[in-house]
Amino acid sequence: MGVGGALLYVVLVIGVSALLAGVAWIMAGDVLALNKEPLEATITLTEEMFNSREVTDEDGNTETVLIAKVGEVARLLREEGIIEYPLVFQLFSAITGGSEKMAPGTYTLDTDMDYRAIISNMSASSASRATVDVTIPEGYTAMQVFERLEENGVCTVEELQDTAANYDFKFSFLQNVIPLGDYRRLEGYLFPDTYTFYVGDDPVNVLNKMILRFDQKFTDEMRQEVADSGHTIHEVVIVASLIEKETTGDDQTSISAVIWNRLASDNYRLLQIDATVQYILPERKEFLTAEDLAIDSPYNTYLYEGLPAGPIANPGESSIRAAMNPEDSNMYFYALGDDGDHHFFRTYQEQQNFIQSQEYYQNANSGE
Repeated sequence: MGVGGALLYVVLVIGVSALLAGVAWIMAGDVLALNKEPLEATITLTEEMFNSREVTDEDGNTETVLIAKVGEVARLLREEGIIEYPLVFQLFSAITGGSEKMAPGTYTLDTDMDYRAIISNMSASSASRATVDVTIPEGYTAMQVFERLEENGVCTVEELQDTAANYDFKFSFLQNVIPLGDYRRLEGYLFPDTYTFYVGDDPVNVLNKMILRFDQKFTDEMRQEVADSGHTIHEVVIVASLIEKETTGDDQTSISAVIWNRLASDNYRLLQIDATVQYILPERKEFLTAEDLAIDSPYNTYLYEGLPAGPIANPGESSIRAAMNPEDSNMYFYALGDDGDHHFFRTYQEQQNFIQSQEYYQNANSGE
């Protein structure tokens, strides 16, 4: 090789080295978040962006571990402007085990985060994980709770139904309720309150948080009081749910007295509470028909004696306390008057005379 060729070779090597060094420096800038334009983005890692793997520990316990599909995650980060080089991010994740650190959820990221911080902030325990406050009103059914949670991006209705039906939550008061397989087994125990959830949260965590709130609100003193009364917590929750759906006024203890009086009576064992029939209808009706009242269901208190098969809503604390402390009365019937108040009666005939005197009754029976 002549002098000219050698010189050309040296120049070529230096040029390629400089180019590679420049490329490496640019990529390093992406990895280390150097000199990047300020940008913040909220991204969602869906369940579909993960594979699951069963892992067994030394004691033989098996758990499911989620492994991120890093290629899909990297493309999403590139689309949102958080990183520039998906392949480099994939390589970094492979070296650092990033695929096992990420978790489904919604996260707020920015271009000040280097690759390590990005991965760390897409974990289940990340402080950057997006949250949402959700208020569950008193008297919501489990299905209404699930729908509200879905509306706020917490979980899907299907995820919540499946978890409620099949996950065995370890609370003593749930052990003798509706068996596993029916999501309504948690009806009555999803305590109405305002909660902070992650967007895209784990349905077990979501439901457990609400049941735990019930566990906290139902104090040891209340449990002892229930035990002393000869009833069970489940019976009290069922009665509380009936009260919750029948009234939002200050007559809760009066309605509680009617329910307990009927249950203890030899003559009025059918509770005949409209709210239990409304619970089994696809949609709530203003007036129930004879066909509605004849629906064969263990929740239909027009057909079956005693309490319905389970709670028909999730009662608040005031309804629970009313169920535990009914008014001292000898009333067995009540009806809602045109004045918007409940009126109470000792006999069936007194109740019927009152109902037939009301304008709403006349309108209902005239088809208006």
